[in-house]
Amino acid sequence: MKSRVIERFKFEAAHAVIIDGQTEEIHGHTFRLEVAVEGPLRDGYVIDFLQLRGIVKEVIKKLDHRNLNRLFDNPTTENMALWIADEVGKRLPDEVRLHRLRLWEGDENGVEFEF
Repeated sequence: MKSRVIERFKFEAAHAVIIDGQTEEIHGHTFRLEVAVEGPLRDGYVIDFLQLRGIVKEVIKKLDHRNLNRLFDNPTTENMALWIADEVGKRLPDEVRLHRLRLWEGDENGVEFEF
């Protein structure tokens, strides 16, 4: 049996993505993030919700209300999601691993990675 814990988050940021060598106009989004981790049940839980929330908030505070072009060469939603996944993965306790990450750019456009 696999056990997963899922948390959702929001943050605001601006970016100008480079598409086919052309940089878009800078614009902002409300990004919505969903993180799912899995691991064995220990004492009835995989990871405390508050612990996971603290880990993810520590990561996304580096993005919130920022110009993402100052942090990424090309701040696509995919590049941001992979960076978030890497940063969250480094902070998870032993035997808990990142299973899935979804990052929505506004209400209609999003990316998903499964690990």
